[in-house]
Amino acid sequence: MGGFSPEWLALREPADRAARNPELLAAVGAYFTPKTSISIVDLGCGAGSNLRGAFSALPARQHWTLVDFDQNLLDAARKTLDLWADEAREQGEELVLAKDGKSITVDFRQADLMKDLEWVLGWQPDLVTAAALFDLTSKRWIERFVAALASQRLPLYTVLTYDGREKWQPPHEADARMLAAFAHHQHSDKGFGPAAGPDATEIMAEAFRKSGFAVSTGDSAWTIDAGQRELAKALTQGIADAVLETGHLDAATVADWLAVRAASVSGLVGHNDLWARPV
Repeated sequence: MGGFSPEWLALREPADRAARNPELLAAVGAYFTPKTSISIVDLGCGAGSNLRGAFSALPARQHWTLVDFDQNLLDAARKTLDLWADEAREQGEELVLAKDGKSITVDFRQADLMKDLEWVLGWQPDLVTAAALFDLTSKRWIERFVAALASQRLPLYTVLTYDGREKWQPPHEADARMLAAFAHHQHSDKGFGPAAGPDATEIMAEAFRKSGFAVSTGDSAWTIDAGQRELAKALTQGIADAVLETGHLDAATVADWLAVRAASVSGLVGHNDLWARPV
């Protein structure tokens, strides 16, 4: 799976950080309070934003293994983390960071989560995490993933899974048709089989509960306003491109919808966070 640029990930990171559900993050932190150190595997790490969004709630000593299929994104993660830290140094292939009183060691692994999932989870971290990943994966892959976690009693904290909610202002007569076409595109194969899309959180929660895990979910919707014009522009262009790929709406309608969004836009894009742990 590929197709995400460091530029897009950097553009969305402030919105991701603002949207992350604070109650769920606090619950994850409370779960690991007895530990002085923790190991985390971050799946589909992109440019490292999930580490930056979650580290503050976790124990003082952290070892993160960042996993992505795209070596360019792993390289971007190394660079952005080096710049973000209060202090940073190389230790072999690892990056050793100091940030806000936390000691964070990071290693970077290229892997194909379709082929290498069990190998990755076999590293037996204290916590598995991901951001904006599971709506891209299939129901079958999610069930395989949950079964692999359950077999090792590994907890999962995942954030920003798209849930299908979109509300744009000003309204446009094609909004409902655009959303329906985009939902159709979200279910297309993103490299894991037919994607779960907006159903991913529900599928995952059900699979975890069947495996005897406790599951909590929380809202993490983006709220987009006039101060996020570049994010809105990139997002609505991406939606328009996806809708055109489906052929469900004619190009003139999509262009008119996009023109209204380009002139003035605010909106909500729905996401969910999920915290699953063995009981």
